Amino acid sequence: MENAGKEREAVQLMAEAEKRVKASHSFLRGLFGGNTRIEEACEMYTRAANMFKMAKNWSEAINCLNAAIDIYTDMGRFTIAAKHHITIAEIYETELVDIEKAIAHYEQSADYYKGEESNSSANKCLLKVAAYAAQLEQYQKAIEIFEQVGANTMDNPLLKYSAKDYFFKAALCHFIVDELNAKLALEKYEEMFPAFTDSRECKLLKKLLEAHEEQNSEAYTEAVKEFDSISRLDQWLTTMLLRIKKSIQGDGEGDGDLK
Repeated sequence: MENAGKEREAVQLMAEAEKRVKASHSFLRGLFGGNTRIEEACEMYTRAANMFKMAKNWSEAINCLNAAIDIYTDMGRFTIAAKHHITIAEIYETELVDIEKAIAHYEQSADYYKGEESNSSANKCLLKVAAYAAQLEQYQKAIEIFEQVGANTMDNPLLKYSAKDYFFKAALCHFIVDELNAKLALEKYEEMFPAFTDSRECKLLKKLLEAHEEQNSEAYTEAVKEFDSISRLDQWLTTMLLRIKKSIQGDGEGDGDLK
């Protein structure tokens, strides 16, 4: 019953918001504060979206947020529009599990943040896009983003520590596609960002390349285990490392294992 109540309240809020949008478009809107009504409409759409989220009505929550986004972009308020796109992306990510749509909304959010020169927020969205693109085997797209964000952060004293992670991820994507590409990319990253050479990530990549060249599945697994014992591998890295391992001949372990 509680959910039904929230949905009713959300539907009322949407109706009120639509009334205000229509009123703001009237001939006399300039005289009677059209902008105030539009702002109120946006707030109502956002409140309605929250009500629908509580009721787990994901598609209506998305409709409300899209309605608010349309108004905010017309007003030139791109930062708020970007935040709403992230909320929609997160719904597609966790509730509706439609990764392609999540990617599209993270990309749109990144574009709006870039336009407002909020580069840190744009990068966060782009890294989500890159991680999902790689999962969907869109490696070139992932590589371009990881390299771009790595290049943007390596000269920033506060962020340069993260740059090695982005170059590491880009190199893994290269490696899945082609071993020679990975070698060339690694050389390029070391040249661009000399601090990368001493990182554990770079040392691991060199060991993996060597093991792959020798088609030595055991050496590959050993190198990964050693790295994992100090820096725990997350699910994304594990997935990518397994994809590379499967290309070693004679690694007939079904889904494969890194431990």
